[in-house]
Amino acid sequence: MPFTLPQYSPPNFSTQPLSSAPFARFRQAPQTGVLPDEYHATSIYPEYCHLRTGGWRLVEDSRMDCGIVLGEDGSLQVKEFRHIVAGDLVACGRREDGEDGIFVHANGFAMVEQAQEKFSFRTRVTRETSFSIDYDELYDLLHYEKENGFILWVLGPAVVFDRDARAAIVALINKGYVHGLLAGNGLAVHDIEGDLYGTALGQKIYSKQPARQGHYNHLDTINRIRAEGSIDQAVHKKIVQEGIMHAVTKNSIPYVLAGSIRDDGPLPDVLSDVLLAQDKMRELARQATTVIALATQLHTIATGNMVSSYRVLKDKQVRPTYFYTVDMSEFVVNKLANRGSLSARTILTNVQDFAVTLAQGLQRLEKS
Repeated sequence: MPFTLPQYSPPNFSTQPLSSAPFARFRQAPQTGVLPDEYHATSIYPEYCHLRTGGWRLVEDSRMDCGIVLGEDGSLQVKEFRHIVAGDLVACGRREDGEDGIFVHANGFAMVEQAQEKFSFRTRVTRETSFSIDYDELYDLLHYEKENGFILWVLGPAVVFDRDARAAIVALINKGYVHGLLAGNGLAVHDIEGDLYGTALGQKIYSKQPARQGHYNHLDTINRIRAEGSIDQAVHKKIVQEGIMHAVTKNSIPYVLAGSIRDDGPLPDVLSDVLLAQDKMRELARQATTVIALATQLHTIATGNMVSSYRVLKDKQVRPTYFYTVDMSEFVVNKLANRGSLSARTILTNVQDFAVTLAQGLQRLEKS
């Protein structure tokens, strides 16, 4: 069956207790970067504020752990603490059931309910969990999102440590299944190293054999790109001729490389200012309708905190945001859930196998 979005059911504001709920309270921010006492912090779920003008209003562009600001035009804006300006009218109240004029709607999307036995085996995701249905659902979802959504990928360096996995991601980019990319210095460096030297961290990406003086390869890669001034220039001059960074550049796909204190170099395209990097990541994250995060714990958690569980489309349709996290470590994927990204779905496998399987599955779907 072709993929269809689940129906969104808004709250029934005509019934108690919401019908008699007070208006939301807004207080001025006492200073720039500081919220007033009792500020309301946003979650990943659809949230509504009861306004004196306009009634219950959905916060349309949200992310967790931010404040809700009432604009002069009556709009509701979600702002990170550092973007709060002195005098901003910030929603206050920490009861999420409407008693403070704020309602958090955690059950807005119709899902198929499965009867649960009082006792059953294998109820948690582990390495023994089967994922065949998860792959099939993901094929259908990405086939739909290719034309109707914004697919954001979050990639760790492990993706480019294998020749076939790297080629699979490139194929997905060229076929239109990648609309944005978030990564760090390592992913870009080792991907370009794979082009220039056929290695990643000095190891051949097919044979896994260490190259002679291969430990220099990633440093030489950084040095070469820094000499050119940017990845774009290196691609334009045909110094970089294949790989993930080549593909996103040639296909004009936006990407953000967020820096780390442990980075070598880094590449000239890497944003070393962490707050600037977060803002740039947020620009892509707020467009995402599906996120796929592969083997990068910190980038995955960061992205999960920036993406809400819903997206409001131009026609005001409310749809879910899908978030997939893929890793071979149970600890990593469970940590994402523990950090608040409750809507994430997990596939436990090594990302090289995942990338190849996904590319092959989508190719079969396109041919059928």
